[in-house]
Amino acid sequence: MNLSVNEGSKLKSVVNVLVLSLALWGVSKRDVNVKETTIFENIMMDTLAPLQRGVTFTHNKIVSFFDHYLFNVNASKINVGLTSKVAELEKEVFNLEQIKDENKRLKDLLEFGEEVQYKKILAQIVAWDSSSDFRVIRINKGSSHGIRLQSTVITANGVVGYIYRLTEHFADILTILDPSNRVDVIVNRTRSNGILEGFAGGKCMMKYVTRTDPVRLNDLVLTSGLGNIYPKGLKVGIVSRVERESYGITQNIVVSPTVDFSKLEEVAVLVSDANQKKMNEWQALDEADGDDEK
Repeated sequence: MNLSVNEGSKLKSVVNVLVLSLALWGVSKRDVNVKETTIFENIMMDTLAPLQRGVTFTHNKIVSFFDHYLFNVNASKINVGLTSKVAELEKEVFNLEQIKDENKRLKDLLEFGEEVQYKKILAQIVAWDSSSDFRVIRINKGSSHGIRLQSTVITANGVVGYIYRLTEHFADILTILDPSNRVDVIVNRTRSNGILEGFAGGKCMMKYVTRTDPVRLNDLVLTSGLGNIYPKGLKVGIVSRVERESYGITQNIVVSPTVDFSKLEEVAVLVSDANQKKMNEWQALDEADGDDEK
């Protein structure tokens, strides 16, 4: 019984091998299906192939052109938008820097002279005289803001002048560069007293200083507090030249203001009740003189 089973298995294996071999041999001997073209087909292929190639080339070029054109247009739009945004940001940064600088200057003005018992009214320069001497400067604050005539005007660097003309919303400052603005001053080191007047070229002249007073270059000049306009101890200028003649009892001293008038933007006006009281007294005296004349 076992012999019959083994012989059947061997026979089955032999048959499978023969069938597989015949199948492989048939595949290897099968002819490839090749179709020969006709003369008409050859003519059509030779005629249409270049045309098809040209159409395909043109199509690719057109597609490529529009793709690049649209890309460039979009890129240009994006570039314009970015450029505009950058310009806006730069403008914003510039404005912030200007505000920062202005705030620093105003802070310095408020902190300057804290020991002086005056109300400080901050104002901006809006105009100056037509000459280049900065003798008269106009600010954007007036009587409606509390400013009074003959109020002292300062910056963090020193004295600018005083209010000599006033309207409700504006005021004019007669600066220390004007010859008619006389400031009673002292030399800080020697305590020498003199009168400061506007001179020329942005300088001032300190007059009536005794010839024997040892005033030197770079001495600091301060307000003396005399004259009822300028408080005592405010910086006015630095001695830049000393002129001693071989005769006479006084010397002339050229003083460079500590305030740079060419870069002046904001000022502080010092106002006190004493100013108004003084103005009322003067007004009363003028009225009394007028009554006497009548």
